[in-house]
Amino acid sequence: MPRIQFPLPERFTFTTDMQIYISHVNQGGHLDNAQLLTLVSEARVRFFKSLGYTEGNVAGQPIVVGDIVAQYKSEGFHGETMRISMVPQDFNTYGFDLAFQLACPDGPREVARGKVGIVFVGHVSRKVAAVPPEFMARLAAHGHLAQAAGR
Repeated sequence: MPRIQFPLPERFTFTTDMQIYISHVNQGGHLDNAQLLTLVSEARVRFFKSLGYTEGNVAGQPIVVGDIVAQYKSEGFHGETMRISMVPQDFNTYGFDLAFQLACPDGPREVARGKVGIVFVGHVSRKVAAVPPEFMARLAAHGHLAQAAGR
């Protein structure tokens, strides 16, 4: 199977710092792959919160994760702080990708990169729904669309 190669966006528009706790570490002594998803999920929640939303109500629509891809670059260890950077990109009718990078804020070491596929769904139908225009306007107002527009 060929290795996943994920190029980083030119810039990120959201960052948050999180510590790797002992519960995030596996028997090999480094960040567990399932716990990477936990850190990325927490960062995703913080991204939406920074815009004034919850994942259950993003401009009137709930969101779900449609897929995720991750590429590991190095190990993360207990007690380290990870800077998780994100940017929305690759918009389509029903959602977008939220690209991410985990890196040490004190040095050049990158731990992981990837993207999470975000999909909007209807409250009642629980089927895919169009990206709300209010959400796009809020992204633009907070400077998150420059990357998406290729500027």
